[in-house]
Amino acid sequence: MATAAEIGARFEQQGGTFVQSPDAMAARLQQIRALVFDWDGVFNKGEKAQGLSSGFSEADSMGVNMLRYALWRRDGHLPIAAIITGERNPSAEQFAQREHFHELYQGVKDKGRAMASFRRQHGLAPAEIACVFDDINDIAMAADCGLRILVRRKASEMLRDYLVSSRRCDYVTANESGGYPVREAAELMLGFSGRFEEVVASRCANDEVYRAYLAARQAVVLDAATADDVR
Repeated sequence: MATAAEIGARFEQQGGTFVQSPDAMAARLQQIRALVFDWDGVFNKGEKAQGLSSGFSEADSMGVNMLRYALWRRDGHLPIAAIITGERNPSAEQFAQREHFHELYQGVKDKGRAMASFRRQHGLAPAEIACVFDDINDIAMAADCGLRILVRRKASEMLRDYLVSSRRCDYVTANESGGYPVREAAELMLGFSGRFEEVVASRCANDEVYRAYLAARQAVVLDAATADDVR
């Protein structure tokens, strides 16, 4: 099994940037019980047009599912999965429903407040949350999380420099918005978990263990909140 340093070197070769060392990130992953994602600019390019909803890719979906499966195998229960987004987005709701996420916060302007509400609702410490984000309005949401993964965007050089130099993120993806950065983040954490090969083999075989995980995942009923519901 590859070490965290060896896995980190592979991601660095592809253009990823480690702010925390791979060893430190792998150690933090041991505490992670929840996965929180921004939507626009994370699962997609964040582009908007009249009547159009920014969507998602199956590559990112598979990565998230395998990461949830790995954490389920480790802990014996599902990690809490959530999307916190500043806009109301039918595609985000479709994805969260289909993938049986626990929470979807939409139309949220104060994401730090939404994250605090999420932590209280599920009894989570900040160190138990991994957050994937991309922009200024996400910084408060990601601030105290145990793992903070920033989606790269070449147009945001100043922002990336600020977040790296102030150590407000732990890793910057090699892939930009629209280039499957969620899959990259999921595979990085999967690698650090030491369970990549076993979850892939189990999913390919659709074995009894995977079917038990899938039954647990499918039993989750999405709680879709709006900005007015955040307390």
